[in-house]
Amino acid sequence: MRKTPVIGAVLAFTIAASVPVPAQAAAGIHWGPVASAAGHSGKARADVWISDFGAETFVVRGKLYDRDAHAGHCAYVRARFHYAGGGTGWSRPSTTCAARKSFRLSSDGEIKRVDVRVCLYDRATRKTFRCHADAIKPEIIANWPQ
Repeated sequence: MRKTPVIGAVLAFTIAASVPVPAQAAAGIHWGPVASAAGHSGKARADVWISDFGAETFVVRGKLYDRDAHAGHCAYVRARFHYAGGGTGWSRPSTTCAARKSFRLSSDGEIKRVDVRVCLYDRATRKTFRCHADAIKPEIIANWPQ
């Protein structure tokens, strides 16, 4: 075995590992998957990342997956923001009938809690069903690694 390819591979790995991660990719906390209730012929799933709760505008982002085999059923995600000054507000929903789609939902101010709701969506009736919501609070993620 020649040493040149091995040394080249080690050098390439070292350089790649030392390159700083862009601020946009490093920002945020990975909450994980949120899935609608299963049943019928599948479910919807969202892989969720959230911004810091101290941010002036809170962002929920990630990928939305349609895992339902029924042609008229799609994946749906929406966030309900509980504002620090009181009151709540819903984001615009994001839907997809494709296998995968990126989404970004943002608040209108600083929040103290967010409920991320993932459902199946019936295109014909324009109704959601088989929903599940995760309540995300700062105290839950206080000691999570970033």
